Amino acid sequence: MKSSIIDSIKSLPPLSATIVEINRIYADENSTIKDMAKAIEHDHMIIANILKIANSPLYGFGKEIKNAAQAVSLFGMNMTRTIALGNSVKKLLNVDMQPYKITSEEFAHISSLQAALMFNWYIKINRHKAEELYLAAFLQETGKILIASEIIQNDETISFASEIENSNNIATVEKAYLDATSGEVTALVFKHWGFESDFIEMIKYSDNPSEAPDDIKEFSTALNIIKTIVPINKPFSEMSINFGLKKASDAGYNVALLEEAIAQTADSLNT
Repeated sequence: MKSSIIDSIKSLPPLSATIVEINRIYADENSTIKDMAKAIEHDHMIIANILKIANSPLYGFGKEIKNAAQAVSLFGMNMTRTIALGNSVKKLLNVDMQPYKITSEEFAHISSLQAALMFNWYIKINRHKAEELYLAAFLQETGKILIASEIIQNDETISFASEIENSNNIATVEKAYLDATSGEVTALVFKHWGFESDFIEMIKYSDNPSEAPDDIKEFSTALNIIKTIVPINKPFSEMSINFGLKKASDAGYNVALLEEAIAQTADSLNT
């Protein structure tokens, strides 16, 4: 990994007091939904983002969600934490995704799609794992923000973007330019911010799950399948879906469950 990327990570500002409090509440077994709602009630940006996502067709709650307490109650503590973290991470980092030929809004939307697909899939397998993987899926592409910044600074945007546009394996393009994949950069970002080791490791190996330690291999494999189906250059394309289903089959998953989740998530885009 280039030293300039490492230096950029070391110079990242700390997470906000709101996020620190959210993480504290989440880690406290005695905390409640009410505690989580109270932690975010004064952060208008987080509340606006949570309400926007709660009222999107991705989750299909069926009624308008009007306040933070209602949204937190429906989402639960883990998903609320994920959305708040995603909002704060994007705000902390300078989001210019031109090298990937997408806008910052499209990048945020793809992150939401990856998280929704993960949840719709893994809730059919194991609810606890689904909640763990939801956070990782939502944030696993964070490293692309720093990679994009590095590509721009190196004046390599045109060549990089051209390769990304036509690639079926974005990680190999990233590795060629920066000697690091997005998953590896993302892992270092969250290590810098003091996240739990399992979360960091599952993302670190998400571009190469065969190398993952046995205890997190399933999680890294699931993340890799999701980013294969919803890559930032060809989300939900026929080719991307077929590649993802093949990976799921090779990993021993019940492919029918994943196909159901793909249909459920894709249908939400048309409502």
